Amino acid sequence: MRVLAGLILAGCIVLGGGSPIQQAPAKAASRRNPLAGSDRAARAGVKLYERECAECHGANREGIGKAPPLARADIRSAAPGAIFWVLRNGDLRHGMPSFAQLPEPERWQIVTYLQESR
Repeated sequence: MRVLAGLILAGCIVLGGGSPIQQAPAKAASRRNPLAGSDRAARAGVKLYERECAECHGANREGIGKAPPLARADIRSAAPGAIFWVLRNGDLRHGMPSFAQLPEPERWQIVTYLQESR
């Protein structure tokens, strides 16, 4: 029975049921990215991603170990405010720390990179 429960939980996480992005409150998810469409912000986001995120999510956003890949269509199409909320709050249950120490514009630059790069 425990094996079955573990498989169901793993399936929910893989299919997005346990995704921290889906846990963002509606008010947070509805925030618009003030830097959307900015090539400069996306380039800055690359550098920040390399410094802050690549260790867990991989240099090419492929995911490492328990950290999910971020080079996915559902990340590019997610509500920018929801991604920003995850960066701000983290999800310790899934091993994602908070990046609240980063200034707000830098968190938006990471969101821009994640959503505008292919």
